[in-house]
Amino acid sequence: MRVLVTGASGLLGRAAARRLIDRGDEVTVLQRRSAGLPCREVRGDVADPAVAARALRGQDAVLHLAAKVDVTGRWADYASANVDGTRALLAGCRTAGVGRFVYVSSPSVAHAGAALAGVGAEPADPARTRGHYSRSKAIAEREALAADAPSLAVLAVRPHLVWGPGDTQLVARVVARARAGRLPVIGSGAALIDTTYVDNAAGALVAGVDACGPVHGEALVVSNGEPRPVGEVLARLCRAAGVPGPRGRVPFPAAWLAGALAEGAWSVTRRRSTPPLTRFLAEQLATAHWFDQRRTRAALGWRPEVGLDEGFSRLAAWYGSAPVGDGRPG
Repeated sequence: MRVLVTGASGLLGRAAARRLIDRGDEVTVLQRRSAGLPCREVRGDVADPAVAARALRGQDAVLHLAAKVDVTGRWADYASANVDGTRALLAGCRTAGVGRFVYVSSPSVAHAGAALAGVGAEPADPARTRGHYSRSKAIAEREALAADAPSLAVLAVRPHLVWGPGDTQLVARVVARARAGRLPVIGSGAALIDTTYVDNAAGALVAGVDACGPVHGEALVVSNGEPRPVGEVLARLCRAAGVPGPRGRVPFPAAWLAGALAEGAWSVTRRRSTPPLTRFLAEQLATAHWFDQRRTRAALGWRPEVGLDEGFSRLAAWYGSAPVGDGRPG
């Protein structure tokens, strides 16, 4: 297959593109900076219709991961990258005659703050999501699924809390806060959460590219399917990185208020850094979010390859061999 992968400079996009390349697909990648992969590369803004058209020429399928992923910043930046970028690709697919479109979404598009326990992929709801990222992804997912048609099969896949060696989002932030002594447990630490080891998430996305067509017009949540208490997950990540585990506990109401105050301060001062806590993060660390994987596994013909315990072992091995500067404790 000829597959366009957007966002291949990120952890998950790179892993998925590499899998496609290794199995013999003809891969094109599109992102702002070089992904360093042995394939055709188009560099530019995914929201630019001309750039999208150049990347889409001759493709059979699209795996769309490119997005602005953060907890702060202007709405206009999220709308441009996540909404306009998706629109440009969908329009380009129709013009170029591309037949498959796999939109990489997030379970946060259906998260309104309450616990999610054993649920499937509930409908994306931009009005109730938390933060610019989740709202923009929810809008884009809805537009992508609305474009599903006989000539363009669309499938949304929502990997949940992807982590692994080299992760700069979840793992690096947890480790940095733990090293600084600023990683408390919020609430009881007993809330069950799902996570996804990066190799499993990449395998699910490749399975999504293959299944898209017979499976279309729906969203599927992807996880390891091994819910663990959030306190345990944080402690295992810290242990793998060789840093102290969580210290102390903060009641959820206090954490939520602190997150709201931090968001307000960052907005007023227009800081570009990430605040130490946000309301969304407080909710994620204090409430359950784990998912029924039966529909996902049946639809994609996929199962996780790497269990959580093996994943933690691989992360520890990576930290033990990574050069200083790549996230290893110095």
